[in-house]
Amino acid sequence: MAAVAGPLCTWLVAACLSAACDADEHKKKHCCPTRSGVGGGAMFGQGRERRRLGSRRRGAARSGMAMAVALQAERNVIEKKKPDIKQRRVVVTGMGVVTPLGHDPDVFYNNLLDGVSGISEIERFDCSNFPTRIAGEIKSFSTDGWVARKLAKRMDKFMLYLITAGKKALENGGLTEELMSELDKTRCGVLIGSAMGGMKVFNDAIEALRVSYKKMNPFCVPFATTNMGSAILAMDLGWMGPNYSISTACATSNFCILNAANHIRRGEADVMLCGGSDAPLIPIGLGGFVACRALSQRNSDPTKASRPWDMDRDGFVMGEGAGVLVLEELEHAKARGAKIYAEFLGGSFTCDAYHMTEPHPEGRGITLCIEKALADSGVAREEINYVNAHATSTQSGDLKEYEAIVRCFGQNPQLRVNSTKSMTGHLIGAAGGIEAVASIQAIRTGWVHPNLNLKNPEDIVDVNVLVGPQKERCEVNVALSNSFGFGGHNSSILFAPFK
Repeated sequence: MAAVAGPLCTWLVAACLSAACDADEHKKKHCCPTRSGVGGGAMFGQGRERRRLGSRRRGAARSGMAMAVALQAERNVIEKKKPDIKQRRVVVTGMGVVTPLGHDPDVFYNNLLDGVSGISEIERFDCSNFPTRIAGEIKSFSTDGWVARKLAKRMDKFMLYLITAGKKALENGGLTEELMSELDKTRCGVLIGSAMGGMKVFNDAIEALRVSYKKMNPFCVPFATTNMGSAILAMDLGWMGPNYSISTACATSNFCILNAANHIRRGEADVMLCGGSDAPLIPIGLGGFVACRALSQRNSDPTKASRPWDMDRDGFVMGEGAGVLVLEELEHAKARGAKIYAEFLGGSFTCDAYHMTEPHPEGRGITLCIEKALADSGVAREEINYVNAHATSTQSGDLKEYEAIVRCFGQNPQLRVNSTKSMTGHLIGAAGGIEAVASIQAIRTGWVHPNLNLKNPEDIVDVNVLVGPQKERCEVNVALSNSFGFGGHNSSILFAPFK
């Protein structure tokens, strides 16, 4: 009996409290007190729930109604304390890139506006035996001043690109060491993904293992995992907020950007570094995509190889690099006097649930993704006048996306659509990151970059919708940036001028 007395007494007290609350409801809006806000209430609620279940096991069936009243009132307290995500606006205050067209956001975008191609013959390794020998390869890159030399020698390039682009984004956002020291680092996070992760580190470990496990790099496991780039950057900065990596193939960056924004919208963070990084240009990476029959073989004319929506396209061109944004809660950005490049409005994720590498033949996943992004952002279809398309230069992917875009926005005569990949190639998991930068730069400058190599458009394509071979004036109202990946992963995100 002694073992039962404690819980029974507790139940009696709770029942009396709940009854008293009912009687006094007209005097008090909420009847169940909490300790220091939501957390204490949740803990008490869990304890009462356990006691109620215990009482039922002992035959006290009538306890359920009284406890339900108490728990319901407590849930009301919790629900009313949840922040309204629509009240926390998210803005872009920094951009960092590492690309075949430059490692500064302005240099990168000016090259895009000028129609410069970053696609060339691969020089990093001998690929003479491959049917594809071209890529958006980064020819010159230095980590000096960005990554400690000891780490730079051991890390995979995807991590080096990620950390460098991340720190450049902070610099671009005016987050000096002095300002960084004043930030609440428990509310600053890093969410930068990678589709392929540390491929070279992992490949080198396999080669070493052929000799002996003793020859393996002791860092091969951590430096091969996709999460470690975000983790190392957070360690360097001392940022203790949300920190992880998402890998959704070529949609990776958009997934990371939207999730990072949601952390801010929900009140879980004030500042987030987000985007994507990939360095797949090694023999196993090239060979893997060749085996998929996904790559262009226009080796004799590399700059003409990536040609979205053109009848003569024969596959996409691999690229490498990183694109990172600084997202910040609006009032936080204003308080530190940050320069605001654009506002992040929202976005969405969907899955085709159809095929590993092919889009749904009716473009259902893409259309659903765009519609959900509009709903999340509170944006009407007619407000979209610029789309930075995923358009990789593949046979089916280009057309399914084009059809979905026209289905959603075809009634807007001001709509302009282009593909950054016509000049950079496809940066895999980093593609959405640099394309987000391109979209923001379009908002800032009032210019959208050309579509290269669109000499012989597909019959169903309306060239009046697509940007031509030269840059065009466009006062962007709302920009939509699409990213889709193997596995049927889709993500669309929206940016607008800050007002």
